[in-house]
Amino acid sequence: MAGLVIARVVILLVGLAAASPSLADAAAGQKVFQSQCSTCHAVTSGTMKIGPSLYAIVGRAAGTETGYRYSPAMTKSGLTWTSAELHTYLAAPRKAVPGTKMTYAGVKDPAKLDDVVAYLETVK
Repeated sequence: MAGLVIARVVILLVGLAAASPSLADAAAGQKVFQSQCSTCHAVTSGTMKIGPSLYAIVGRAAGTETGYRYSPAMTKSGLTWTSAELHTYLAAPRKAVPGTKMTYAGVKDPAKLDDVVAYLETVK
């Protein structure tokens, strides 16, 4: 009987966790972007810097922003920039796509990573 109660509590907690809103903060993510990403990336359509524009990145196929010369590794990666793919890539770009031109080591703080991805989701 106790095992059944514990199982029901676990199921309830898992359900609540899945239904709870993200704790990511897009406004904080914008600050992370400005301090760690904006030297190389713009968030306005068609604006290239050292790296491609990240305007409307969520949902875009990797290596397809017109006007930017990507590495062969990126153009052949087959990635589509979902929130999950951005988390993986931004945590360790060279591990996620060996041969990428991006030299940035990655966002190591999980909260900042969540925040910057939340911010990129708003850039449309």
